[in-house]
Amino acid sequence: MFKGSKIRAVSLVEIPPNALRRKRDSNWRGGFSLGVDLGMSRTGLALSKGFSVRPLTVLELRGQKLELRLLEIAQRQEVDEFIIGLPMSSDGKETQQSNKVRSVAGRLAVRAAERGWRVYLQDEHGTSTEAMSLMIDKGLSKSARQGKIDAYAAVMVLERYFSLSGQGIELVLPKQLELQEKLRVGPPRDMDFLADELEGWIIHRQCK
Repeated sequence: MFKGSKIRAVSLVEIPPNALRRKRDSNWRGGFSLGVDLGMSRTGLALSKGFSVRPLTVLELRGQKLELRLLEIAQRQEVDEFIIGLPMSSDGKETQQSNKVRSVAGRLAVRAAERGWRVYLQDEHGTSTEAMSLMIDKGLSKSARQGKIDAYAAVMVLERYFSLSGQGIELVLPKQLELQEKLRVGPPRDMDFLADELEGWIIHRQCK
């Protein structure tokens, strides 16, 4: 684990979000982003590859099952950052739901950092209303809107993130310096951490 060199705390300047990298270099094409709209029982996902943002899916999972599924989807879609919507009130203050989102984001950030993936929090105030307007403009029926509202809310989280070039977002930084160093180095190319963790989780469940 990084033998021969002292591990230091990572500067946020060293690990900029993809939106900022794109702004700095218009020819930059690396790095895909997963937008996440965390709800009480449903989690909407949206995906950005290049300059396009699209709704991906809606998950009805909680706890560790949700976190592992997010990691699985991120690996399959070659994502290297999560943009999680943070609930805010109309006066810019955090809400009770904000604490729950921060808790999930914190746990996910530790698992993600093992792979060099980053987790950010983006103000999501008003995104559900924007998502509903977008679906109506696209001509989605009322029943279709009900099933896809969470995924479209995640779309709006990503749209806001890219429109602001990543300004105002918050990096969820693990406390462990070893994990911070992995974020600085970036995603590994020759190791499949997710497969090992999923296998360990399955064995743990079977032993119960």
